[in-house]
Amino acid sequence: MATDISNNGQSGAVSAAYTAMDDPAFYDVTLKNFVAPWTNEAMSPFVPLNDYTATVIGIVRDNHDFRRVLYDDILYVGNSSLNGISAYSTSNNDNYEDLERSGYSLSDESVLEQTTQSSLNPELPTGATAGIITTRAAARAFFSAGTNRAMFRFTLLNHMCNDLEQVADVSLPPDRIRQDVSRSPGGDSRVFLSNCVGCHTGMDPMTQAFAYYDYQYNADTDPDGELGRLIYNSVNDVDPETGTRVVAKYHINSTTFEQGYVTPDDGWDNYWRSGNNRRLGWGPGTGSGNGAKSLGMEFANSDAFAQCQVKKVFRNVCLRDPSNDADRSKISDIVQSFRNNNFDLKTAFAESAAHCRGN
Repeated sequence: MATDISNNGQSGAVSAAYTAMDDPAFYDVTLKNFVAPWTNEAMSPFVPLNDYTATVIGIVRDNHDFRRVLYDDILYVGNSSLNGISAYSTSNNDNYEDLERSGYSLSDESVLEQTTQSSLNPELPTGATAGIITTRAAARAFFSAGTNRAMFRFTLLNHMCNDLEQVADVSLPPDRIRQDVSRSPGGDSRVFLSNCVGCHTGMDPMTQAFAYYDYQYNADTDPDGELGRLIYNSVNDVDPETGTRVVAKYHINSTTFEQGYVTPDDGWDNYWRSGNNRRLGWGPGTGSGNGAKSLGMEFANSDAFAQCQVKKVFRNVCLRDPSNDADRSKISDIVQSFRNNNFDLKTAFAESAAHCRGN
């Protein structure tokens, strides 16, 4: 590494960074701590290894197109033939907690193995898989109770680097806002028109993609959902409360505004392709689809997704946000390299490290 840096300037520094990433600690510590906050609403790094974190680590380790993290039928699991490693289960996290305690390295392909979600979860056909969105850890954090809007918000926050306040747009039509949103909070309709509508006009039409998903657990005996599981209503499944495949939470508080939108299926539309949020740089496609997989593709093919991954890596490696024109110019260069290298996230780590060396 020292020779590379001394003899080959910037390109040598990039090569040295790739050498550093060969160290098992890059996967076992750096990446694990990098990803862990994405897996819970508290955004805490102090959570056990889980299928969300392990899958992101595996995608990076194996140089996969990082866009797959939001739409592919992909999962990384601990090899249960190894001593002390439980088999993967859809109703507990034992496989990953055993792996974390074992001392085996996540950098080893015979330890952390690639497989598919559909092969391990009988609830989930290939067409219903959506990368980390349909991992058990994400379901526990963001599909549990609520209205499934949490999954949308935290996917937006973690993978597009925007929270709802930053994408609020009151100029869009409110026709897809659900019945549970009051049109006159506190008796004042101006609050809805100037505030609530800004988030819900974009969020509710896209959150419809998750209409067939829920996280099922016993709230009395297992209040934290540690033993719960992701469920998905397939073609022949009918929710007794809605009479359709749509899970009951989509009809919650329906009397709040009875004239509001009643979710009939998992068809979604991206209203943000118009208005202020065209700035997110949406990729090819119609901006409409069915289910989580196609919505994941919509996000993953945007400019905002690529920029977000690079900015997160830059902050992780350089221990600061871009702070001057040189940093911002470099971010643009790294985004282009990330794209040119088939969205291999190691590109962003190596080039960020080279840029910030000596700081």
